[in-house]
Amino acid sequence: MTTAAEQRRTYGYDDLPRLMGMMTGDEKHGPAATSTLDVLWVLYDRVLRVAPERRQDPARDRFLLSKGHGPMAYYAVLAAKGFLPVDWLPGFGSYDSPLGHHPDRVLVPGAEIGSGSLGHGLPIAVGTALGLRAQGRTDPAVWVLTGDAELDEGSNHEAIAFAGPAGLDRLHTVVIDNSSASHALPGGIAARFEAAGWSAVTVDGRDHEALYAAFTAPHPGRPHVVVARVEAKNA
Repeated sequence: MTTAAEQRRTYGYDDLPRLMGMMTGDEKHGPAATSTLDVLWVLYDRVLRVAPERRQDPARDRFLLSKGHGPMAYYAVLAAKGFLPVDWLPGFGSYDSPLGHHPDRVLVPGAEIGSGSLGHGLPIAVGTALGLRAQGRTDPAVWVLTGDAELDEGSNHEAIAFAGPAGLDRLHTVVIDNSSASHALPGGIAARFEAAGWSAVTVDGRDHEALYAAFTAPHPGRPHVVVARVEAKNA
């Protein structure tokens, strides 16, 4: 169990490796977890308008983790930001732990969707953005994090093709590119989105300042994608 002082302390980026190290369960997707770490930290630390006390606030930003396999970095960031207790982390993946190998929105505080099955997150994000627009809520941003291999799934291409012409400018996608996709996209990932009317930026997925600049780049009238390149999965 963590002490009262530990529960009250504030965690920073440098604490994340230790928090991830507390999760000693049978993890099958280590590279998938570590590839998302810097993107998740910059989003939760500097971009997303979310907080533990605002989890039900209709005006909150929505973050959807589509890349839900290998969620250790996600759990570490949620713990660092106070969404879930740090002393949940050592139980990761165990029978009675709320922290499963795929996040469950019913069990994990702060999780907007249950995820891990490839190709679901971006279509759900499109629906979320459409729903918010229909409600007249034009302020909340919708963010979804996918992997490059997820773009092998046709459901994502339908979502990409719809979102651009629909002008869903509150929709933001981050694609973690760790060279794990089975099928190459002509011209690269960003070009696929741009062809469908999206704003697109490709950056170093470990460079926090470059990520922040890309996340906050203006894109009036268009959805926005940030392709975050990290080390190759098998490197």
